[in-house]
Amino acid sequence: MVKIIVINNYGQFCHLIHRAVRDLDQEAELMKNTSSIEEILSREPDGLILSGGPSLERSGNCSLYVKEIDLPVLGICLGHQVMAQAYGGAVRTGAAGGYAAVEIEILEEDDILKGLGQKTKVWASHADEVSSLPPDFIRLARSKICEIEAMKHKTKPLYGVQWHPEVSHTERGNDLLNNFFEICQSF
Repeated sequence: MVKIIVINNYGQFCHLIHRAVRDLDQEAELMKNTSSIEEILSREPDGLILSGGPSLERSGNCSLYVKEIDLPVLGICLGHQVMAQAYGGAVRTGAAGGYAAVEIEILEEDDILKGLGQKTKVWASHADEVSSLPPDFIRLARSKICEIEAMKHKTKPLYGVQWHPEVSHTERGNDLLNNFFEICQSF
């Protein structure tokens, strides 16, 4: 069992992430995105998940978390975008806004996408999306509507996905979360 802090970025699926982590028999705690690094580390987590949310302007201290906390971090939707921007990538308004089913092409299974296969169907919003991969990151997945659906840092345990693994519409979402828990256990 690992302990995961889910950072609340005011997204509509934040509580679903928290529940999905618990349903997969891991310990989970929700914390505000305005929490200090010291407050987060005092909980002794094994990893962080940055939830989705309405806008980069409301992402609180998330860019500090991904730069200064030496733990595995999974950024989901807005969390993915915050991570990209914090490390020098770019975010733009997507051509396909709103939540919808998207077919993802896995370019590199790596540790976070292990076992997902070459293609998978996910639930995602592309109201905003990563448009430029940050230096020191590797693109892991793309779709017909977005070139950077998933990424990871070359040397740090930082992972971002545009889609929502916590919702039932996403195929193999639990596999992705379990892969993240394995990363946290071995860190």
